[in-house]
Amino acid sequence: MQSGSVFHRRGFVPGWRLALAAAASLVLVGCSNPLKGMLDGGDSDTMAASAGGALSPDMSAANDGAAVAQLYNDGLARLNDGSYKQAAKKFSEVERKYPYSQWATKALLMQAFANYQRNAYDDAINAGQRFISLHPGHRDTPYAYYLVALSNYEQINDVKRDQSQTQKALDALDEVQKRFPESPYAADAAKKAAVARDHLAGKEMEVGRYYVKRGDYLAGINRFKRVVTDYQTTSHTPEALYRLTESYTALGVASEAQTAAAVLGHNYPNSQWYQDAYNLVANGGQAPVENEASWISKAFRSLNPLAN
Repeated sequence: MQSGSVFHRRGFVPGWRLALAAAASLVLVGCSNPLKGMLDGGDSDTMAASAGGALSPDMSAANDGAAVAQLYNDGLARLNDGSYKQAAKKFSEVERKYPYSQWATKALLMQAFANYQRNAYDDAINAGQRFISLHPGHRDTPYAYYLVALSNYEQINDVKRDQSQTQKALDALDEVQKRFPESPYAADAAKKAAVARDHLAGKEMEVGRYYVKRGDYLAGINRFKRVVTDYQTTSHTPEALYRLTESYTALGVASEAQTAAAVLGHNYPNSQWYQDAYNLVANGGQAPVENEASWISKAFRSLNPLAN
């Protein structure tokens, strides 16, 4: 998310220690097997190689294992000391040089994490999506989805700017909840999705107010309608209902203005927006009365079945 946004947060990222723990376990497993022959003294071929002869296939594999282990551990060391750019390069090198090893699988995920930590969000998304594509059934795939979602979320712009990135973030966060509802990341994804929806609703409100200020009430109504229908659970809904009351009153559509005020009063009775809407309707000699055939009433009943 862009610096300066009230929603920006950097620091603890839920699940990142799980990723490092999994990476560390791979280091231990990976180091034991490739180096075992060398630690045990090796066979005659190994001894010949150490004396200057050609490497045997076993020795070559052992050396490859040692090299990739060292390269991967270098990446972890850079990650732990906060050198995220260097860490990403090390993990990328593991993937490039040893693409079919078990190290490459984990290195790809760690690339995504290291790039996320250094705010290289596009690189993080690309690495995360490659991991998902190559390893759809891997145990760490939920975390890859989560990193992709976080990387989109951190790029959300101020409501005065284009919100296509916010929609991408919302889609990715919803995907985490949908695919992995029991994962450790689902709850945090749900919280961030709520913030993204509030952001999208805020953009609709900003544009709607602009139209109303210009006297284009129909265009404003279309924006407020979207808040009520698509983002009803956000903090902007009370104001949207007031703006609908205001706009319909200006257009002389008393029934819809009364309905908007009545629905506002029923759902948010202690809101200042309701008091303002009530006064607006009362000044026209009317009272907040709900017309159940109105789209406003239907929108609230569709999301609140108990209201039927």
